[in-house]
Amino acid sequence: VQLQASGGGLVQAGGSLRLSCAASGLTFSAYAAGWFRQAPGKEREFVASISRIGGITNYKDFVKGQFSISRDNAKNTVYLQMNNLKPEDTAVYYCAAAQPSSSWSAPLRDYEYDYWGQGTLVTVSS
Repeated sequence: VQLQASGGGLVQAGGSLRLSCAASGLTFSAYAAGWFRQAPGKEREFVASISRIGGITNYKDFVKGQFSISRDNAKNTVYLQMNNLKPEDTAVYYCAAAQPSSSWSAPLRDYEYDYWGQGTLVTVSS
């Protein structure tokens, strides 16, 4: 199983990025997907998640209205659209896949996830 995150980079405050996470080696449509991030010197934190069917999404409060998670099961890919980026959004962003019992579950906790990508660095300059 491999989750390949991409799309990170350096962007000015107020800018946008779209992260992608391409999954291989698993039936992606059978997994919920999530994004987490870890800023320098801080613990990893939940950002957003989406159910395997795609109808249910969860967001951490600090990204609601700013970030949007989506998925394309035909492409085995989950996306994180990030708008109006702020310096405090600087972090390594990780994608992950979970296989909850419910098709409508979008897990929020890292221990619920079975597979993790390698992370992609997002740096927002002021």
